[in-house]
Amino acid sequence: MCKDIGEFESFSELSDEGNKEATVSVDSILPDDLLERILAYLPIASIFRAGSVCKRWHEIVSSKRFLWNFSHVLLQKPWYFMFTSSDEPVGYAYDPILRKWYSIELPCIQTPNWFIASSCGLVCFMDNDCRSNLYVCNPITKICKKLEEPPGMKFCDYSALSISVNRTSLNYIVSIVKSKQVPDNFFQWDLSIHIYDSETMMWVTSLTEVLTGWRGGDESVICDGVLYILIYSTGVGTPENRHALVTYNLSSRSSPLIRSFIPVPGPLTCGRLMNLKDQLVMVGGIGKQDRPDIIKGIGIWVLNRRNWVEVGRMPHKFFQGFGELDDVFASSGTDNLIYIQSYGAPALLVFDMNQKLWKWSLKCPVSKKFPLQLFTGFCFEPRLEIAP
Repeated sequence: MCKDIGEFESFSELSDEGNKEATVSVDSILPDDLLERILAYLPIASIFRAGSVCKRWHEIVSSKRFLWNFSHVLLQKPWYFMFTSSDEPVGYAYDPILRKWYSIELPCIQTPNWFIASSCGLVCFMDNDCRSNLYVCNPITKICKKLEEPPGMKFCDYSALSISVNRTSLNYIVSIVKSKQVPDNFFQWDLSIHIYDSETMMWVTSLTEVLTGWRGGDESVICDGVLYILIYSTGVGTPENRHALVTYNLSSRSSPLIRSFIPVPGPLTCGRLMNLKDQLVMVGGIGKQDRPDIIKGIGIWVLNRRNWVEVGRMPHKFFQGFGELDDVFASSGTDNLIYIQSYGAPALLVFDMNQKLWKWSLKCPVSKKFPLQLFTGFCFEPRLEIAP
């Protein structure tokens, strides 16, 4: 299922050559239920290895009871999958607990430029051509489901994809925000929101609206039942106001969107939205005061009601560590980890929200082969028990 790159050993290889002393077999002294509980505390990569030890262990880690125990252990941390090709959906996944990279084959997705969103172990893929092919999958177990074609305009200028899984029922909703310029009017843009519910297995067009002076883009996220959409100025206003946030309550279906307008904290070169424990977090490129389109640093903010609170700013030594960082970059996160990656290099930086700690990942086992090679990726929770 996965190949361990960090130390060039596969999940199935579990041995200890340095310990040749006689030991008592765990199998002979532990009942199944106790062994299940112990194995459930292993990192997910070690669980795959444990399943190759013997028939009994394989049956245990494959059982429904074990998956239930595993789902109630909160030791797993989110992984980051990095695409290492501009044309093929191939790459490596980074495990921050063991600090290793694993070779993983993603199901369904055909090219790295597809739209991607994740929540609670599930990842949603949408093609970047007709934007009608949607899949929800578990990238660890490879279980995949194709969704019905979404409603709304067939061809749009911008789309933003998001998914939210209910951690109790494990039902999920997928949202697509579509934006298209009104013909012959650069300042007005049609925006529509389409929602898929896994319980009803149906799409619903929740809102259609015309924005003036603003347009949608490719950034949206669902937090605690609210859809947050990053919008972009179409030329009205100062450079400091190139980005803003609007919200849409998925329960009350609030409208119009412009009433929920929230300015961003200063001039940004780009913004990346993410859900960390039902809090909206934004990672943004901080623009220079005199040249807002030129990046001078990266900041992290949490939205508290309608106010942004800065919780972190990348130290200059890490900012320089990316080399020539573009004005736009990849960033995603969940739980308490945020990953930041330059499109121009495979370097990956991790920020721990709890410890306020910046740390480079272990070096990805791939190098840049030509100047225009692009790297991107996404964060997801490695889980065994959830399926679309």
